[in-house]
Amino acid sequence: MTIRSRLRARAALLVLSTCAALPTLAADAVTDAMQEAYGPYRVALFKTNSNSQTEAQQAMTQAQQSWGKLAAQFGAKPPAPYDRDGAFGTSLAEVSRVYTKATEQVAANQLTAAHETLEAARDIMAQMRHRNQVIVYSDHMNAYHSEMEHVLIDGAKTLAQPNGMQQLTAQAGVLTYLSKKLSSEAPASYTGNAEFTGLVQAVDRSVADLQAALFAQNAVAVKEAMGKIKGPYSKLFLKFG
Repeated sequence: MTIRSRLRARAALLVLSTCAALPTLAADAVTDAMQEAYGPYRVALFKTNSNSQTEAQQAMTQAQQSWGKLAAQFGAKPPAPYDRDGAFGTSLAEVSRVYTKATEQVAANQLTAAHETLEAARDIMAQMRHRNQVIVYSDHMNAYHSEMEHVLIDGAKTLAQPNGMQQLTAQAGVLTYLSKKLSSEAPASYTGNAEFTGLVQAVDRSVADLQAALFAQNAVAVKEAMGKIKGPYSKLFLKFG
């Protein structure tokens, strides 16, 4: 992908993230149920990223049960706004298949593979909401996660390229913008929570540390700061994502 096309993709992401987040309860039954099922999903995603097969299996069971409850309740006849979504049933089944595959991988103690498999469920759920013009706080978390992954996966390679420090500085600018959205678009039930405030501030600090290292053009400090970005986000995601 060229630099120009990547900038266009990021611009589109920024437009999406400027939309106002809905409160934790979205005032439609399907989205509310999806958000309720998202809690066990986050735990499963977290546990498959650890070293405990037993805990991962337990988390997967909870996630499957929560999603199965949603599918049984709304699969045949979803209420508005999902009642106009011709792909609603297909998406429900896709998430179920993701869970089934991840469960099989956990049973084989392939936790890393299961974690990667589960990532797809997040995208499917986000696409379901997007098709139906529904935005929740998780979408802002997902936007930040997407850009964070670019930095974590490609950051070292970018840094080694000509003008790599400048390119990575631009990426960090996008990450800074999206991290601020994690505060500004949070529902009132989150902003009044001291634990949430502490966790989201930790995310902001991790990005600020990366920017400071980039502005100083200190490659060693940049690499160190990149290694400390994921931890604060993961803690925020597990509890509030």
